[in-house]
Amino acid sequence: MTAGGEVTAVPQELAEIRDGFLELEVRDRLTMLLEFANELPELPERYRDDPSLLERVVECQSPVFIFVEVGADRIVHLHATAPKESPTTRGFASILVQGLAGLTAQEVLDVPDDYPQSLGLTEAVSPLRIRGMSALLGRTKRQVREKLSP
Repeated sequence: MTAGGEVTAVPQELAEIRDGFLELEVRDRLTMLLEFANELPELPERYRDDPSLLERVVECQSPVFIFVEVGADRIVHLHATAPKESPTTRGFASILVQGLAGLTAQEVLDVPDDYPQSLGLTEAVSPLRIRGMSALLGRTKRQVREKLSP
């Protein structure tokens, strides 16, 4: 919901990801999350060469780092890195990287804060991990807001 109380729609890519999870039995959702983990894009070279540009998401149990770019066209690009040994966290990062790709800054800011809980993974992973994904989304939004302010 927005501040005015109206319900905000989930962007199409995130809605399709959510619906894909919800179509599966609970045990198969974890498998799908692991597939997302394998699809997390590598960081662009400019971020691999200067890790100080990345922000650590300390709420995640695993070392996850993000960086958000907002282009002149206000299109958002989320970059994230998480260890291959942390497939759940890596999967969450990948969902957001893929699901937010190509959205405008406003569309990213309008993503419901409870999107991570809507994936149907609360029975498959710990609440701590779901909170980690919520933190990933929250930090992404905060970086978008910071990049929009003069």
